[in-house]
Amino acid sequence: MSAPDNKTALFFSFFNEIGIIAQLSGRILEAGLPDGFLVSHFAVMNHLVKRGNGSTPLALARAFQVPKTTMTHTLSGLEKAKLIRFVPHPEDGRSKCVMLTKKGRHFRDEAIEKMTPDFMMMSKHFPADDMTDAIDLLSKMRQYLDAKRDE
Repeated sequence: MSAPDNKTALFFSFFNEIGIIAQLSGRILEAGLPDGFLVSHFAVMNHLVKRGNGSTPLALARAFQVPKTTMTHTLSGLEKAKLIRFVPHPEDGRSKCVMLTKKGRHFRDEAIEKMTPDFMMMSKHFPADDMTDAIDLLSKMRQYLDAKRDE
């Protein structure tokens, strides 16, 4: 496993670094969230902004690869805080869709804004071109893993 050309070691190191970065960056994000809110709450709202409103709780559970009960718990906290609302599914009366409220969008945007000082500090150490290259690679990896998950 110690050979430099060992693909297993290379990919393990890649994903290990991503995992550590996720933990460390999650702490930065959570520090700016109000008491009682977690990265998981922010992640759902961010998903709704990026992918569009209207996902079902089951679709969100699948997207986050968590049990439906876990997602239901996360969504109930967001609904209680009036950050999301449920509407009837337009095609399936037994189901409901999750919609981000204006307050929820503001909550998400404010959380990102609170990270600005940290991002500005990081920008002194990581040039924009390097960040763009890293985002491109990570985006390709995410797309690949998304496609494999759905197979």
